[in-house]
Amino acid sequence: QVQLVESGGDLAQAGESLRLSCAASGTPLSIDAMGWYRQAPGKERSLVATITDTGTYYDVSVKGRFTISRDPAKNTVHLQMNNLQSEDSGVYYCRVRIGHVWQDSWGQGTQVTVSS
Repeated sequence: QVQLVESGGDLAQAGESLRLSCAASGTPLSIDAMGWYRQAPGKERSLVATITDTGTYYDVSVKGRFTISRDPAKNTVHLQMNNLQSEDSGVYYCRVRIGHVWQDSWGQGTQVTVSS
């Protein structure tokens, strides 16, 4: 089972930037996509962004402010978050896709808190 370790969350002021990282390990199979989700207090976990070999996807709420990038050789994914807003607050989790199937393995997440 794949293990995921997220890091980089912090307390930020509105308008500031943070960079999240996630490292995946424990799978002998090739990861063909990675993504970031967030869970705000009292809300369900929702998709923020994904990246594959052919492109990226962003939720409309973060498009133009967040950038997802990936290092396939290291099985890591990053999320550069610029111009943070209070609604970006939450716990951020990464997820991986193997063999075109998104895995139900989650790390501990990393907390992002944005104060206005």
